Amino acid sequence: MHPKERLQEDLKAAMKSGDTQRKDALRFITAAIKQVEIDTRTQLTEEQTYGVLMTEAKKRRDSIAEARKAGRNDLADKEQMELELIESYLPKQLSRAELEDEARKAIAESGAKTAKDMGNVMKVLMPRVKGRADGKLVNEVVKSLLNG
Repeated sequence: MHPKERLQEDLKAAMKSGDTQRKDALRFITAAIKQVEIDTRTQLTEEQTYGVLMTEAKKRRDSIAEARKAGRNDLADKEQMELELIESYLPKQLSRAELEDEARKAIAESGAKTAKDMGNVMKVLMPRVKGRADGKLVNEVVKSLLNG
């Protein structure tokens, strides 16, 4: 099932059950997807929709960190709930060990030896893990493997 369809079904269920916090979060996510569709004047594919969801998840992670720094735990908790909701629509994320395995394969394929070759490794690795791993984490893992 396309993530947009799942979002609509879950939104209807949240409205029927009276779960306003979940309903509001689902509406916000749906609006973000709809805005991208309006901006690009196309219907998003499943993969493109996952891309929008990844972007929204990243925004939430950043907001959580900022809110905690500012001592706004109420806001951070709300953002955390939204983040968990968004992540429930994303494909299963790779664990660090699985990501390291993929990174080692990409390093071997690209023939990378030093951190200077990181761009070549990322070109091979990113299409494989797209939607299943955070770019920041991928970057961190590749750096540690090339430096260590």
